[in-house]
Amino acid sequence: MNTPFTDIPDPYKIKSLLHQTSYLVGGELKQWKGNTAEVFSTISSTQDYKPTLLGTIPQLGEKEALEALNAATLAYNKGQGLWPTMKVVDRIACMEKFVEQMKTKREEVVKLLMWEIGKNLPDSEKEFDRTVDYIYDTIEAYKQIDRDSAKFEKNSGVYAHIRRGPLGVVLCLGPYNYPLNETFTLLIPALIMGNTVIFKPAKLGVLLISPLMEAFQSSFPRGVVNIVYGRGRVLATPIMQSGKIDVLALIGNSKSANALQAEHPKGNRLRMVLGLEAKNPAIVLPDADLDLAVEECITGTLSFNGQRCTALKVLYVHESVVEEFNRRFAQQVDRLKFGNPWEPGVKLTPLPETEKPDYIKALIEDASHKGARILNKKGGETSENFIFPAVLYPVTKAMRVYKEEQFGPVIPVISFSDIDEPLDDMAASDYGQQVSLFGKDIHTLSPLIDTLVNLVCRVNLNSSCQRGPDVYPFTGRKDSAFGTLSVHDALRSFSIRTFVASKDNDYNNGILNELLKRKTSNFISTDYIL
Repeated sequence: MNTPFTDIPDPYKIKSLLHQTSYLVGGELKQWKGNTAEVFSTISSTQDYKPTLLGTIPQLGEKEALEALNAATLAYNKGQGLWPTMKVVDRIACMEKFVEQMKTKREEVVKLLMWEIGKNLPDSEKEFDRTVDYIYDTIEAYKQIDRDSAKFEKNSGVYAHIRRGPLGVVLCLGPYNYPLNETFTLLIPALIMGNTVIFKPAKLGVLLISPLMEAFQSSFPRGVVNIVYGRGRVLATPIMQSGKIDVLALIGNSKSANALQAEHPKGNRLRMVLGLEAKNPAIVLPDADLDLAVEECITGTLSFNGQRCTALKVLYVHESVVEEFNRRFAQQVDRLKFGNPWEPGVKLTPLPETEKPDYIKALIEDASHKGARILNKKGGETSENFIFPAVLYPVTKAMRVYKEEQFGPVIPVISFSDIDEPLDDMAASDYGQQVSLFGKDIHTLSPLIDTLVNLVCRVNLNSSCQRGPDVYPFTGRKDSAFGTLSVHDALRSFSIRTFVASKDNDYNNGILNELLKRKTSNFISTDYIL
């Protein structure tokens, strides 16, 4: 398959390279004079295929990693720092300042999302806008938490003033598939709750942080946000080994999370907020609306080429409808348009990982050797930076594509006669994030739903798996997650309940009244944020 070449519209052309020459530590954009790494796009800007050089990033070392750690530790200052003790309204003001500056960089960030990770234009714009909305929603949720805390409780003769306090220093590592949105769903709640942060951008989607560096520097006190560039193992390992990290916030792979957790000398003190891999199934029952099921499964399996933890990665279809489902599904897959991200109507785009086409090809070949067929005509057609989605059937447990989280454009289909077959597979799986359930008979659905909610954390009825809306919990069982993310839940994940207690007597009550009257404490306050 040849990659289609079209003239690149002027707004999306790479007119100059972006050389990120600085990193943010201790409130200072420090100039880097050492080794750098080139950042390439798998999208070609020439008629004859050739990866496109986008720019360079610093390759920091252990010294710079520990420098960032020390800056974050100093800013937290054993809980005495300006940021953790700051009034809620003042932290909110800093966040509002940041998001207002962030909005001015929309065009640059969207362009880099397309070039760096191959995300199409509508989805790149959606990722930016959704992130801005997430920040505003987080601010509002934090206001509500503070309003609910602006009071005293009394029980058994003891007054309590209960609030949520920060945890300390956070190491934040985001994913390449949503390098802005999912990274910020960790970074923003961690910051606004009063923690200080060391943030390393993902391996892909790294340059798009560059337009936001000055906003981070100017919006937050010194050392509150520290941004470092380089290899994760080089930077994160010494940071974790120091024992000074209180929270590991990571969206990525469970192997990486386990390895980093093991480096921390006091694992019992380490709070983890992890969004990890998944192998989300769809279950298509005999009475499913096949038009709807096919449409949702196309979205679920191939949005952003299937490079989502929430993607549908295996389809269980009842044997009575599997032939018809496969016929319709394969036809719909072949109708999807492949092209560069800015082209109108494009659904499939170049893969950002150079090794991914060969990996997907290996999965297809393994399945084919073990009895699976490619159902769609274009399935497996390969170019330098893409492999067209292959619908594989029948898939068995002996195949790699059944076991591995493919994170790319290949769709295994399994037929079943007894509903216990997919249920047993889900129970045995290492993952437990979501499932899509297609059907309409309530007597069939009811016991299924009651079981599935104990195997995964979200059951999508007649719709594809997804993260949003962001106000809903986002988590998983087993190797799929640790902690819960949503606008509200993330604020809780990055904080802890803490309170001041005092016995109900004239002596203590006089002190409390004086504290409230004079407003000398940022913690003890009944002020109501409007």
